[in-house]
Amino acid sequence: MRILILSRRKSFYSTRRIIRAARRRSHDVLVADPLEFYPVISRHRPSLYYRGESMEGIDLVIPRIGVSITPYGLALVRQFDMMGIPVLNNAIAIARSRDKLRSLQLLTKRDIDVPTTVCARSPTQLEHALHLVGGPPCIIKMPQGTHGVGVMIAETRKGLESLVETLWGMGHAILIQQYIASSRGRDVRVIVIGGRVVAAMRRTPAPGEFRSNLHRGGEGQPIDLEPAYARAAIAATKVIGLEVAGVDILETPSGPKILEVNSSPGLEGIEKTTRVGVAEALVRHGEKYVRTRRRRRRRGRGSYPGREDAVITAERRRTPRLGAAR
Repeated sequence: MRILILSRRKSFYSTRRIIRAARRRSHDVLVADPLEFYPVISRHRPSLYYRGESMEGIDLVIPRIGVSITPYGLALVRQFDMMGIPVLNNAIAIARSRDKLRSLQLLTKRDIDVPTTVCARSPTQLEHALHLVGGPPCIIKMPQGTHGVGVMIAETRKGLESLVETLWGMGHAILIQQYIASSRGRDVRVIVIGGRVVAAMRRTPAPGEFRSNLHRGGEGQPIDLEPAYARAAIAATKVIGLEVAGVDILETPSGPKILEVNSSPGLEGIEKTTRVGVAEALVRHGEKYVRTRRRRRRRGRGSYPGREDAVITAERRRTPRLGAAR
């Protein structure tokens, strides 16, 4: 099988691990910078070029799209989708995961618990928003961002006003989110691949830090995930539409609360903490995913397995030519 990994650098830990896992299973691996591609839009013939060469013969695409290139990365993944090339994860699912407000809206629509969150854009909304999230301290988030970037804590009302005035002055909408004191800054990171939990760890923030991200000095500890938390992680991944996801969960007296669903979870922290070969699990699922696609095509049941979004299927469907018989 020929696998394409979309990544800015081969040297990234996650990229290196996926390359190694794929080659161990005798796959041909190509790593390409997403910004070096250019999609060609032509009637009934979507195509892609990489450094001037037509991109053909790819069996599976594994996108590792960074937040800074999300718009162009999504256009590229969408082009692969429309060309009928299997992608772990599709463009709609990645876009949902990158928009924190949208993902929380989708999760709560399916009765999945999240911290109470208010999207605010005006000073007149602050007092009521603060009341709705239980008062200070509270968490301030940008609608887009990852690895803890754009996440702040407001200890007091005055601190909240100062933060939001600065962000609003820069033209940003903000999310004001309930602070779960019982978690003490800890959370649980769960890796879900192909609808099952592959690895889980509890992350504890460094002293003086409220964000538990390992690259910010947090510590990880492997855990046996409780069934309720496993079910929540799998359900959240399914709602967003991802085949591969990192799900961040708060532990509370009332049960799991989903913080975020990440479409390109880093592998270094979770693999080194849990000693689980997440990259190997990802490649094995990719193999199964491609086989399922091929079986469904042979049986004439469409191209895509259950977790795929109907909108993507509609995008891939050939459109009748103008004037053609219907």
